[in-house]
Amino acid sequence: VLPRSIEAINPRSWETFAPYFENVAERPLTSENLRQWLIEWSDLSRLLFEAASVIYIEKSQDTTNKEKEQAFLDLINNVFPQYQAANQVLKERLLAFDASHEALQDMTLVLRNMKNEADLYRDENIPLFTETSKLENEYDKVTGGLKTEWDGEEKNLSQLGLFLNENDRAVQQKAWQAISDLWLNQRDPLNEMYGKMLGLRQQIAQNAGLPDYRAYVFREKGRFDYTPEDCLTFHEAIETAVVPALRRILSRKKKRLGYDKLRPWDWVPEKGALVNDSAGEPLRPYQGQEALIQHTMNIFNQLDPQLSRYFATMAEDGLLDLDTRAGKALGGYCSALPLRNRPFIFMNGVGSHDDVQTMLHEAGHAFHVFETAALPLVWQTDPPMEFCEVASMSMELLAAPYLTDQFGGFYSSPQSARARIEHLEGIIAFLPYMAVVDAFQHWVYTHPQQAADAAQCDVAWAKLTDRFIPDIDWTGYEESKKTGWHRKPHIFTEPFYYIEYGMAQIGALQVWRNSLNNRATALTAYRQALALGGTKTLPDLFSTAGAEFRFDTALLTELVDLIENTTAELEKSFLS
Repeated sequence: VLPRSIEAINPRSWETFAPYFENVAERPLTSENLRQWLIEWSDLSRLLFEAASVIYIEKSQDTTNKEKEQAFLDLINNVFPQYQAANQVLKERLLAFDASHEALQDMTLVLRNMKNEADLYRDENIPLFTETSKLENEYDKVTGGLKTEWDGEEKNLSQLGLFLNENDRAVQQKAWQAISDLWLNQRDPLNEMYGKMLGLRQQIAQNAGLPDYRAYVFREKGRFDYTPEDCLTFHEAIETAVVPALRRILSRKKKRLGYDKLRPWDWVPEKGALVNDSAGEPLRPYQGQEALIQHTMNIFNQLDPQLSRYFATMAEDGLLDLDTRAGKALGGYCSALPLRNRPFIFMNGVGSHDDVQTMLHEAGHAFHVFETAALPLVWQTDPPMEFCEVASMSMELLAAPYLTDQFGGFYSSPQSARARIEHLEGIIAFLPYMAVVDAFQHWVYTHPQQAADAAQCDVAWAKLTDRFIPDIDWTGYEESKKTGWHRKPHIFTEPFYYIEYGMAQIGALQVWRNSLNNRATALTAYRQALALGGTKTLPDLFSTAGAEFRFDTALLTELVDLIENTTAELEKSFLS
């Protein structure tokens, strides 16, 4: 009998799971028992996936805890390799069955994905995955431990980032310089780490019979609905339609502030800190996790009572870890706990507006987990990542009208208008930065010999920065400019996972545009799309949500116009 909670097992040992996988693998498979066999395999997968999620969460909550780190290492050394081999056996058994069988009628896309995974599988890649996971963990340890003294107190990177939004430009520069110095002090170790990652990833692709790691990742991530060339076209559309709008924003801010030029501390793309030109104090919407939870719950209650109930469940069940602290891994994420059909949100809140956006973003992911809970098989609850980010980015925009204290939110009406302006301008600023991150990885993984030299990576990053990140004077800080790729964790730990944010942002903007015409209809379509999980193609999911799956100059121009017009209206409200 399969355990119903991970507390009843030792998730760090393959021997815990092996008898269950053997039982499923050895059982005769017939037309009569096929569906029950699938359910048991799915339930077993839920148990293992939840155990892995909990171990990862606990490791990221405290990167200094040796026991938690060892649990993670045990997982990737002792469990994942054997799981991948055992799972491959079950996939091959299922794929040998007649796909037209009645029990498989809701499995069309799942079977497509499994066939792709089975074809890509190689025994010799398993130890390489283990080695890359170790290096990714090392990146988390190194970056999560970066800290320095600030006015007599020790501050980590997340805490230092709060000062990038100060009105005092000298404070911004001091914070940026402190952050830059911390990263540059780790330049050689990070270069060495990345070089090892590149070698392992290229070998993984070669073992699978593919020309480079880009080709491998597009297969691994199930990117059936677009190609690398489509990504490059998207980059060009951003350069044509979005970069000019970004330049207009930067020019306007520079003029308002009376600056003769913008410097790196005026706009920090990886931190989302974009030239604060407001006369007021920096937005400080809350203090502490409980205030963040309560205001967010109030907002969701205005938007949709069921969404508020989902969020309340997370708070009640202790599934929120929102404040930053020493030793905590960088960034934020939402992790699924599939055995319980619950999500867990992790972030590094310091009391900034960016934290509010992160909270809403990760809550959108969490709602995706709740909405797919009715799907019977675990693989059906796994949507394409490009649409997972539509869930999160749409929520940032759908919740925006309720940020005011009138609805129990975070701000007065003028502050809310300012916060929304910052968010919308941030979208314009984000898309070019996304293009830099994605284009850099296209170059890296299709030029592995050049990319093995970190100095050439620096040159490639600097060229892309010049192409997409305009009008910033880096004089005197050229080394920090060139090594900007060190400061984006995705490049190290989630290779090629960034274009999803760009594509999803275009989808989310369309969902938002629909909500301006009819909020109820747009929200219903959004939730219907979330509930489909991974049972529909990416274009079908976008369509169900009321969006088109396209990324051309014409559509981007239309959405940029909407943002700029909305921002202009909000500015009237803010200034009045």
